[in-house]
Amino acid sequence: MQDIQQHMARMMDDYMFDEDLKTLLRSCMSDNETSSLSWAKVTLCTHAMLGGGSPDIYRRAALTELVVLILDIVDDLQDQDSDSKPWMRVDTASALNAVLALMIGVVGELGRMNASGTMLVEISKIIARSINGQHKDVINAVSTVDDYLWITQEKSGSLFRLACFLGYFDTACTEGTVEQLHQIADCVGLLHQIQNDVRDLVRYDEKSDLMAKKRTLPILYLLSIEDEEFSPVKAYYRGEITAELFAEKEDEVKQLIQDSGCLEYARIVQSVCMQKAEEIWAELPALSPWKEEFRTLTWGDFVKQGVEVEQA
Repeated sequence: MQDIQQHMARMMDDYMFDEDLKTLLRSCMSDNETSSLSWAKVTLCTHAMLGGGSPDIYRRAALTELVVLILDIVDDLQDQDSDSKPWMRVDTASALNAVLALMIGVVGELGRMNASGTMLVEISKIIARSINGQHKDVINAVSTVDDYLWITQEKSGSLFRLACFLGYFDTACTEGTVEQLHQIADCVGLLHQIQNDVRDLVRYDEKSDLMAKKRTLPILYLLSIEDEEFSPVKAYYRGEITAELFAEKEDEVKQLIQDSGCLEYARIVQSVCMQKAEEIWAELPALSPWKEEFRTLTWGDFVKQGVEVEQA
């Protein structure tokens, strides 16, 4: 893991000379989520379980972390949330410079690795898929559950696809194995995004999904209920009541959320995603113990939660 962190720091030092900018970049890379290197671990594990032996794998794992960090910063700048993050504690212009610096570091490192045209094209396609999903999310293009599922797979599933791709690229895995990994990645992306949406539903402030009139999976269920009790939520989404008036109904709406079954519905969809991931994973031609570690890294927490629920 130390090798990965050193590669990330070196990529920035190679191209950035302004000390203030470098301090910001180090702060971004030291953020708790990034410093855990969870995305890099997926790349390393994918490479190992498919029999890889590339001397550049730690550099590629560092690239995984930096690309995801770039997309996280952009996402937070668009949504204007996650106020505690280093890139949200500086002015927007500085945060954008951090994004550009990280991008240059990624491009430069790919050049130093003599990345093939095929590799560059595939990386571009995966990142573009995520950006397309992110844009649909930004413009609130979701109107149905199918919309939500597809956009989430594009936006979030693509990040896991990228982490896997940088691990399997130069291994001897077949196209069938690649497709299995992509399907698992989309399932895992859904699992994590639904978890975030459930968490964001219960908050009731200017940054909440409800106040922003987003249509996440549990909210779509909430809006589908044909019951007069739920009319305040529907009226707010139709623009018939103001945000101020809707905010005054906080206690009432929180109770509606608990009574609606929308949280249970979200968990059921998560369980379906996890079951599909488990079935594909069981058929995945990969080496132990890294195959088991891959499962632990990507959806292991959800397996543990499921065990706890069953025992309770």
